Amino acid sequence: MGFARACSVALVGVEGVLVEVQADLEPGVAAFTLVGLPDKTLVESRDRVRAAVVNSGAQWPQKKLTVGLSPASVPKAGAHFDLAVAVAVLGAAEVVDPGAIADLVLIGELGLDGRVRPVRGILPAVLAAAEAGYRQVVVPEQCAGEAGLVPDVAVLGVRSLRQLIAVLTDAVVPEEEPPDRPGRPDPMRAGLVVPGAGLGTGLARGGGDAADAPDLADVAGQYGARRALEVAASGGHHLFLSGPPGAGKTMLAERLPWLLPPLDRQDSLEVTAVHSVAGILPPGEPLVGRPPYCAPHHSATMQSLVGGGAGIPRPGAVSLAHRGVLFLDEAAEFSGKVLDALRQPLEAGHVVIARAAGVVRLPARFLMVLAANPCPCGRHTLHGAGCECPAAVIRRYQARLSGPLLDRVDLRVEVEPVTRSDLLGQGGRGESSATVAARVREARDRAAVRFADTPWRLNSEVPGHELRTRWPAAPGALAGAERDMERGLLTARGLDRVLRVAWTVADLRGHDRPGALDVAVALELRTGIARGAAMDTGARR
Repeated sequence: MGFARACSVALVGVEGVLVEVQADLEPGVAAFTLVGLPDKTLVESRDRVRAAVVNSGAQWPQKKLTVGLSPASVPKAGAHFDLAVAVAVLGAAEVVDPGAIADLVLIGELGLDGRVRPVRGILPAVLAAAEAGYRQVVVPEQCAGEAGLVPDVAVLGVRSLRQLIAVLTDAVVPEEEPPDRPGRPDPMRAGLVVPGAGLGTGLARGGGDAADAPDLADVAGQYGARRALEVAASGGHHLFLSGPPGAGKTMLAERLPWLLPPLDRQDSLEVTAVHSVAGILPPGEPLVGRPPYCAPHHSATMQSLVGGGAGIPRPGAVSLAHRGVLFLDEAAEFSGKVLDALRQPLEAGHVVIARAAGVVRLPARFLMVLAANPCPCGRHTLHGAGCECPAAVIRRYQARLSGPLLDRVDLRVEVEPVTRSDLLGQGGRGESSATVAARVREARDRAAVRFADTPWRLNSEVPGHELRTRWPAAPGALAGAERDMERGLLTARGLDRVLRVAWTVADLRGHDRPGALDVAVALELRTGIARGAAMDTGARR
């Protein structure tokens, strides 16, 4: 009788749970039993592991074999348990020393020829192993860069099971053909990293080179919308752009991520973990350093937007946009149920998905930008010129964006058609993204000093009660907002959001606290009603 154990990691959402893989050999008819709540993919690992072991030159034990995955109450899915199962079986058969693998975390899929193939979710899996006290992990060679982002963990990247057996038995490690050799691309290659690239170095670009990024100076006119974009980036405020087709709503949204500061180390790890589980990490960049940008199509389903799927839920667009920008173009064309599902993540910064396989909590703190036409034909704002939509049709179209959803949007801007002089550049170009991004960083730095030793970083995150008590506006500054609330133009939530935007405007202007003019700008951005306020941030208006 032989017994051995190794460790692997089960992914539940974007969090890892340590799993002990136990292998037991007993005399009897040769059989392979896998227990511990495996899914179909994991059950099929019996055939993959047997073929990989034999084709790696090791002898498969002809005994009764039982492999248990503990804890048995945790659902286990995926092929990344293959490597741990194979090594545990070889330990029970005494091909490798059982003591040498007891504290080893192994993650990887096996091909029938013994090659170790890349898998998703390496970063959260290694993070979970490190938090549990493990300091040695074995991963596919293509994933070594991603695993190396976790400090104080020794990472061994292998190309094949044959190489791993040689390492564990102190034999000569055989040479293997590189997995990414020319002419034979790996189907998982697009979501993985080059071995050893960027280990322990600074943040990767994550969103592309800044030199090739879309520039805000390319947007013709739209000085009011540019002002709102700057406020949104400075305070993390959600934005609604309404206007006719061709006015530049999509161009503005695409340039918003480049106004945001680069992600710090903690945020980079959070974003990278989500993208790793989703399998969309850019090649050669194991760490996402720029705020992500996600723009799902208006036909997106509930599962693709907020997360879900069969078995254990996977991240949706709201999680892929974590710490970045979620852009919903043609927002009125989205399903009403899909849009209303955004209410929870907009308030909480995460989404909780309950399924039969368990409950998953996914991060979803993003900056949302909605863009919509004023009517089905899009010409309703042109003083009715050319618009043939009946009034009832226009009301139904605009009602697709529910009041509770819009109440959570801080900034609402009417994007006017571009004039001939603006389009031809007769009025000069607007400011570049770099110039606006510098002001955004300064405003965020002021907020960071104010919120030191608090759980908040941006004005949009601070509860209204805290703003009213700990950081009140100047005396009499909220008089206009209070009048709007009495008239029913603002809800209680709306008043809090006006105060948050006023603080952001004050930060951009360098004021110690919001004054009446700052609040007037916030009210204009919130309600869309002109208040005669102008915000001087250096941008042309």
